[in-house]
Amino acid sequence: MDSNAFQAVLRWPEQLEKFPPCQDACPSGNDIRGWIATINQSEAQELSREDACTLAWNRLVSTNPFPATMGRICPAPCETRCNRNFKDGAVGIHALERYIGDWALRNRLALPLIDVNPQHESIGVIGAGPAGLSFAFQMARRGYPVTIYEAAPEPGGMLRYGIPEYRLPKNVRDGEIRRILDLGVDLRLDTRVGREVTLAGLYTRHSRLFLGIGAQQGRSLRIPGEEGPGVWTGVDYLNQVISGRNLTVGDRVVVIGGGNSAINAARVTRRTGAAVFLLYRRTREEMPANEREIEDALQEDINIEYLASPREILRDGSSIRAIIVQKMQLAKPDKSGRRRPVPIPGGEYELPVDSVIAAISQEPAWEDLRGLRPRGIWMECDATGRVDEQMWAGGDVLGLGIASRAIAQGRQAAEVMHAQLRGLGTIAPHKGLAITADQIRLDYYGEQSPVKQPTSPPEEWLNEPDREICQTIPEDQFQQEITRCFSCGLCFGCQRCWMYCNPSSYTRLQETGPGAYFSLDLDSCEGCGKCIEICPCGFLSPRESAQASIA
Repeated sequence: MDSNAFQAVLRWPEQLEKFPPCQDACPSGNDIRGWIATINQSEAQELSREDACTLAWNRLVSTNPFPATMGRICPAPCETRCNRNFKDGAVGIHALERYIGDWALRNRLALPLIDVNPQHESIGVIGAGPAGLSFAFQMARRGYPVTIYEAAPEPGGMLRYGIPEYRLPKNVRDGEIRRILDLGVDLRLDTRVGREVTLAGLYTRHSRLFLGIGAQQGRSLRIPGEEGPGVWTGVDYLNQVISGRNLTVGDRVVVIGGGNSAINAARVTRRTGAAVFLLYRRTREEMPANEREIEDALQEDINIEYLASPREILRDGSSIRAIIVQKMQLAKPDKSGRRRPVPIPGGEYELPVDSVIAAISQEPAWEDLRGLRPRGIWMECDATGRVDEQMWAGGDVLGLGIASRAIAQGRQAAEVMHAQLRGLGTIAPHKGLAITADQIRLDYYGEQSPVKQPTSPPEEWLNEPDREICQTIPEDQFQQEITRCFSCGLCFGCQRCWMYCNPSSYTRLQETGPGAYFSLDLDSCEGCGKCIEICPCGFLSPRESAQASIA
């Protein structure tokens, strides 16, 4: 037989960890697969449930020190990328994170340190919002003395002054902030940089600075009748109400905007007993607010009027009588990529209201920080958040975003700053080789419906305004949901490669852990590629294909 008459393609496997899509989608870069695997595979690692949960929590908070908080308020972009969506619905990462966070609070777990040896460089932080607190945590756990300067009477930023208690209870938020302060962070409240302390003084007092002042200043509507009583910006209104101030809003209130702050303002107002109208200039499809929050607002009988924009506030003397609303239609996309709303000629109507809340946007307040004010609205920095040789920045001061992004920017700034101070070189990005659903054997995994987070009945929501609506899933549902993770791209010890390998190229490891259950001996491998085909999570990949002549 001609040696070229018959050829077979041989495939040798490679144990190659892939980057999970959930982590790729998480603004915080949280190792979701890692902490889930720690619990899900605890039996194979001979860990007690308590030890497994502790290890998982330590891994989770290494990038996000607010798991109980973010498990409540984060819109969970990780779940939109979960490969289980191609099977029977995404893993309830949001609910799992909240469970671990609440468990840690109940058990009074302390945040893990990286270096117990104190560093000598003093670190100053301007602002105690999610970005500033995240940064402070990352520097404190590395041994640096950290001082936070906060203008408000309490820490938390928008976590405290922008999110109602029915979404984020005080004890949860305060408990997670307290853990950061317990690392030795010095918090100075009612201390506004530019007034009580000078910016120049901070540059002199501290080796490095972090700017995390957020965007605490609401934007005005710039329409006639806006000046006068009965009109608030969304951020100012939420700040005052959540701080306990009694505001008189009347029986009919209009909220302008389509983001989460607008929804929060509308729902807080609805709890006063007022009828609430929310005007948004685009359609529901373009509305940036969390879909779950929109649905809940509708459950509370909030009237959402789409393709509607305010044109003028009408007054009788100083009192608001009504607002003139302009009907809109969508034209070609603008710079944001969304279709641009344009007025419909003659499409005006009068809406009787007593108060107006403009929750259209917000920006940083620069009046006390004139020496830092950029040319535009937002602080200018490089890709790592560095403003100058001494200062870094993060959070909404760089542009509006969700809290998890602010947390990530605080962490990134701390990592880069620490590397610079210690001469450690460049920090590698938190990315890798992503794995997609077509690289996973979906047929290996059984059908299992995702967990449904328990909520109180909608008819009770307005009767107890501060009562938390969503509840933490019970333990049995947590244990069930955690098993739904595919462990995308990381070996979870299913043993299929070991069982199907004829030449026994796979050997069980004595010491195991997620991703390390079997060793591979390529010298005995026959290149059949069967192990690659049957690997359910996509951990095994083919090396470069090779052809062998068979005579």
